Amino acid sequence: MTSSLRWKIAMTTTAVCCAVAAALGILVHDVVARQIVGEVRKDVDRELDDALGQYEYGTSHGGGNSALDPPRLPRPLRELVARGLTGSMVGEQDGKPVMWAAGPADGKALAVWIPYESTRTRLRDIDAAILVSAVLAAGVVALAGLFLAGRISRRLATTAAVARRISAGDLDARVGFPAGGEEPRRSRSHDEVRDVAQALDTMAASLQGRLEAEKRFTADVAHELRTPLTGSLAAAALLPEGRPKEMINDRLRALHLLTEDLLEISRLDSGVERAELARVELGRAVERAVASTRLTVSVRILRDAVVLTDRRRLDRILTNLLVNADKHGRPPLEVSVEGPVVTVRDHGPGYPAELIEHGPQRFRTGDPGRGRGHGLGLTIVAGQAAVLEIALGFSNAPDGGAVTALRLPVGRLTDGS
Repeated sequence: MTSSLRWKIAMTTTAVCCAVAAALGILVHDVVARQIVGEVRKDVDRELDDALGQYEYGTSHGGGNSALDPPRLPRPLRELVARGLTGSMVGEQDGKPVMWAAGPADGKALAVWIPYESTRTRLRDIDAAILVSAVLAAGVVALAGLFLAGRISRRLATTAAVARRISAGDLDARVGFPAGGEEPRRSRSHDEVRDVAQALDTMAASLQGRLEAEKRFTADVAHELRTPLTGSLAAAALLPEGRPKEMINDRLRALHLLTEDLLEISRLDSGVERAELARVELGRAVERAVASTRLTVSVRILRDAVVLTDRRRLDRILTNLLVNADKHGRPPLEVSVEGPVVTVRDHGPGYPAELIEHGPQRFRTGDPGRGRGHGLGLTIVAGQAAVLEIALGFSNAPDGGAVTALRLPVGRLTDGS
């Protein structure tokens, strides 16, 4: 499972802290070890100088912690003395660690040694202290990094959740981080997360304003057109019969339908539409809706179901889908019912990719091959489906043709009827 940003930041911080602690530990160990071992070397070198002096004046010929050519003298020291030099190194004597020092004396190696066990123990204690300090520091940094990363992660999660709500249509959603950060009293330093949140809020407010303006414009245009259209239709009825009257009536009816569609969309956009739900036999409802269109449509009831819906709005959805299929597609038109799922398809050029990906958009008919129109039919379908909580899907059949699938909700009414 992919780790969250919180844990990634905490693990990265801990890894960096461990690397720094390891580097500092090695450095401190090296410096302290050189110092401690250097002190021991000075002591053993001083002992060697005294032993060589006593040997030169004949006052001592070995004994105690000094001897001529002792058998346990390390070979590197023997070779060094053979070249007429003195030196020191760690070795063993009587099974115990000692610091050796040796120098030439009448062609032999005069060696001295001092105990090294306490020095080795001291170095181990220092290493243990360095390790414990590094672990404690890494733990503290890890907890601090986890805490800080948690705050960043929570704020980003809040921003992402608000962005998803906005994408779902809740344009009133806002992140609302204070201008100075998550709390007003905190430092007002530059905060990238706050900047992203404020940019999202600004974008949502701007988008909401534009959509509200578009809704008001659509409603105003539709209302303003309705009155003169009604008068024009009445006046056209007074014209003498003939081809001119038919053409005028045809165009006026098309404009009247466009106006009614715009009014319906404005109501759907305003969110005031409420469904009058009832339990409906889906197969019979689909057959009645198809019959009302007077189109040649094949209806198949593979498996009937009782659904919870508003039959008037469902008729509107199916009528628009069939009219759209008849106008932009090619026969045969088919409608099938399988449980709570209704599928409408034609055998034309199919839906354009943009519509399948982004859904229907008003005044956009997509591929010119699907015919002409104002592009409001499918927009109304999507709006009414949202009111009825119908899952709506647009796709193309493998063998050609547009396919629209409706999945209706199945359940009980809230009043128990």
